[in-house]
Amino acid sequence: MKDNILLIGFMGVGKGSIARAFAKEYGIYNIDTDDLIESKENKTIIKLFEKFGESYFREKEQETANWLENSVKKTLISCGGGFYKVNNINKIGKIILLDASFEWIYNRLKNAKNAEAKLAKRPLFKDLKRAKELYKERKKAYKEVADFIIKVEDKKDKEIIKELAKIAKVK
Repeated sequence: MKDNILLIGFMGVGKGSIARAFAKEYGIYNIDTDDLIESKENKTIIKLFEKFGESYFREKEQETANWLENSVKKTLISCGGGFYKVNNINKIGKIILLDASFEWIYNRLKNAKNAEAKLAKRPLFKDLKRAKELYKERKKAYKEVADFIIKVEDKKDKEIIKELAKIAKVK
């Protein structure tokens, strides 16, 4: 039985905010793969991309996945947008896709209180046309790797958290 829960989906879909709200509601631990990488590397994701490139960052994601598989139990894990590509994702835990349209995700970020910061911390969102292409590339792959899919578009966080609790079998 897999006891970790991984939230995957496109950057900005709300994985981190749902994970934090869920963890608070149900008293479980949650961690974020991007936060783990930033902490280990002592650099922001943006700085890692600027200094070493995307392939270096993907290597760090795989290292993080290996650590999660071997060291983490009973934890809710919010994953970076490209984390679904790690070769052992299905060994880490139950994979739940938070799914929404590109337009909804972009509007969610653009209309957030701290919109500038939310968009700035996502280096792949700098080029909107490229971000949309990336979304199209990833959409099918997300669904292929997911054990479950939660449609989050136009739902309140509480609704999403209830769906997540049913899947995770948490009371």
